[in-house]
Amino acid sequence: MNAEEIMDKVYWVGAIDWEERDFHNFETHRGVTYNAYLIKDEKIVLVDTVKEKFFDEMLQRIEKVVDPSEIDYIISNHVETDHSGSLEKMKEIAKNATVICTKKGKEGLEKHFNTEGWEFKVVKTGDELKIGERTLLFLEMPMLHWPDSMATYVKEQKLLLSNDAFGQHFASEERFDEDIGVEEAVKWAKIYYANILMPLGELVRRKLEEIGKLNLEFSMIAPSHGVIWKNPSVIIEAYSRWAEFKAENKVVVIYDTMWESTAIIAKAIAEGAAQHSEVRLFHLRKDPWSEIMTEILDAGGIAIGSPTMHNRVFPPVAGFLTYLRGLKPKNKVAMAFGSYGWGGGAVKEINRVFEELKFEVLEPLSLRYRPTEEELQKAYEAGVRLGERASKTS
Repeated sequence: MNAEEIMDKVYWVGAIDWEERDFHNFETHRGVTYNAYLIKDEKIVLVDTVKEKFFDEMLQRIEKVVDPSEIDYIISNHVETDHSGSLEKMKEIAKNATVICTKKGKEGLEKHFNTEGWEFKVVKTGDELKIGERTLLFLEMPMLHWPDSMATYVKEQKLLLSNDAFGQHFASEERFDEDIGVEEAVKWAKIYYANILMPLGELVRRKLEEIGKLNLEFSMIAPSHGVIWKNPSVIIEAYSRWAEFKAENKVVVIYDTMWESTAIIAKAIAEGAAQHSEVRLFHLRKDPWSEIMTEILDAGGIAIGSPTMHNRVFPPVAGFLTYLRGLKPKNKVAMAFGSYGWGGGAVKEINRVFEELKFEVLEPLSLRYRPTEEELQKAYEAGVRLGERASKTS
């Protein structure tokens, strides 16, 4: 369990969770990492901890660099227990360490742990702490993605310890974007953004503007999950695009089916849309929702299909619609479709969600029982219209 020096006297001391497959309904088929960082200066600083069950792994890494009892400060950038879960155990060892966090962070930590006797230092944006040769600058990042969230900036090294911002969910022995390939790192970051930060796009945009006004420069960005960015401009530019919901010429067709009628319609719509746009086709019980949402993030068009069951949308589609509503994608052209036997309520429900999300809603397609050749032609033509309209949003 070795620590890894990522910059002069700054060490990665986190943990690798190779087995995690679900992160609050976010499918993580490659596992996750919990990144904690140790800064060795006149004062010793631990930035974040790890999920509680990985405390021993983190502690062994810290022990390779310093005596853990000599830690002077523990920075809690975020209360969520994948970052703070080992804090109480760490404080039992580093008894004299001051815990640094935001005001909301202190409230959250006091609710999660027995903090009696702890010394806190509450900080806000612009506050600084001199630890020797280095100066730490704190940046509040409320609702990215909890009210308590903040980032820590090492001024002299131009290092941003960004917590959940700019992260990715996958387990890896590699520590840097260049180790796995920058494009590969951006791919994982996009999945993470689409399934965690997408509904916070406006806040992301404003925070990027605020950081710009502070004239901060970054030589490296070290998030709390995934690899560290030696190419920080790449991920900052990607976040800027994603936060503005810049659309590509792409249509995402999503469906579930009972007796294949809706599946047949979905494939006809996809074929039609492909005349004007790139197309991605997903089955809701066979494809990861995290992957579907990643494609939706920058798609110009979306079509969702469901059979009607008990005059309502099919339950797997209902679950996905709830997931979609929570993540709040924007700037989409949308079309609902489906099949029914004696009542066609599913398409109406899908349309209501589209309207709530303020999508541009095209005429829906609802077909009874098995589609005929003539009806499949209508589905194809509907797909053509969707693809044509989506191509104009990019």
